[in-house]
Amino acid sequence: MEQFKNKRKTSPAHTKDMTVGSPYMLMLEFAIPIFLSQVFQQLYNTADALIVGKYLGTNALAAVTSSGTLIFLMISFFMGTAMGGGVVISKYFGAGDKEQVSKAVHSLMAFGIASGVLLTVVGVAFTPFFLVWMQTDPAVMPDAVIYFRYYFMGGLAMVMYNICRSIMNALGDSRRPLYYLIFSSVINVVLDILFLAVFHMGVGGAAVATVISQSGSVILCMIHLLKKGNLFTVEFSKIRFYGEIFGEIIRYGLPSGVQNSVIALANVIVQTQINSFGAMAMAAYGTHAKIEGFAFLPITSFNMACTTFISQNLGARKYDRTKKGAAFSILAAVLLAEAIGVGYYLFAPQLVGLFDQTPGVIAFGVQQARTVALFYCLLAFSHSVAAVCRGAGKAFVPMFIMLSIWCVVRIIYIMLIMRFTGEIRHIYMAYPITWTISSVIYLIYYLFCDWVHGFDKKADN
Repeated sequence: MEQFKNKRKTSPAHTKDMTVGSPYMLMLEFAIPIFLSQVFQQLYNTADALIVGKYLGTNALAAVTSSGTLIFLMISFFMGTAMGGGVVISKYFGAGDKEQVSKAVHSLMAFGIASGVLLTVVGVAFTPFFLVWMQTDPAVMPDAVIYFRYYFMGGLAMVMYNICRSIMNALGDSRRPLYYLIFSSVINVVLDILFLAVFHMGVGGAAVATVISQSGSVILCMIHLLKKGNLFTVEFSKIRFYGEIFGEIIRYGLPSGVQNSVIALANVIVQTQINSFGAMAMAAYGTHAKIEGFAFLPITSFNMACTTFISQNLGARKYDRTKKGAAFSILAAVLLAEAIGVGYYLFAPQLVGLFDQTPGVIAFGVQQARTVALFYCLLAFSHSVAAVCRGAGKAFVPMFIMLSIWCVVRIIYIMLIMRFTGEIRHIYMAYPITWTISSVIYLIYYLFCDWVHGFDKKADN
């Protein structure tokens, strides 16, 4: 770490040095474009769900919406590792080490290409096996297989967009990913309507529309990253795994990837239990996931801004500034999440009804919403402290907590409760119960453990 002290830098165009200026304004300015980007990211699958529900009916809607947990399980590991790569890039950017930034960028690109190809092959080949394992309703199975297989043909585009976004966000550029997503989201909606309403391509058409639009956003990202003269300029000849730097990416990214996979696996197991209640319960659960995904975007945006802020400032060894930024991010996320939860609780019937007017679907969706929404403050707190830990190079902490509480405890609870009752609301209760436990553990860690010196200890050895 000593070599960084004499390497102060000037921020190139389209990057943001978050080590100077008001921490609160910097995070707000950085989080707003991320929030808007996340909105348009959610529009991909939500547009599929709305248009599929309108033109193809409840079974097709169940096939598309129930895919969310499995898709997240498949890509979550790679997304988590991309976040780890972003932490490494932010750390060296904050320290002013341009050479290490370049190596981290090119190593992350190499990882993305390899991961995208692997995801495509596994996703397409094993789709039927995954859906049978999830106890997918036989009435939904044909549409689900078609949707999944077409969707995973775009696996490389899915992974590479997240890689490119992590690189730009790590350097403080949250605006360009927003512009690219606006473009691709509009394309996605237009193609959805064209393929389903005009060409009558079925659920496969919805997946193809998503793949094409995602590919468009990756192309735009790469055009920008390939521009000469930038700190983050990508050169194809340099895309490879740089041993020491890639080791850092894995050290910080692997726990985040495992954490994401653990959460996704637990949700898939929950989805499996939900599937046993039939197509209407499946459609309602998937619809709730879409609504909750939108509802939590502001909190996710704060968390991403917080991780970048903390990595850059710890790279520059500005510890007091780091603590102020972390406290602000956590408080803002908790308050905002609870306000959103109250709104969702009150307007749940109308929000679920946007996707499907079937009374049974609305009943299931409202029941889940009103079981979990008022506990969103706890979910936000857990995610916020996890973001602080990732930014500080302490990614193993949230990995351990999520593995033990959000996976093991949640699964044990569901398996036990379903032996004694057949009521679906007890499955829904697994979420607030595990959010409460994890929040208590995170609070203890945040208040009493030294999370601000993780990079120093590794660098000074």
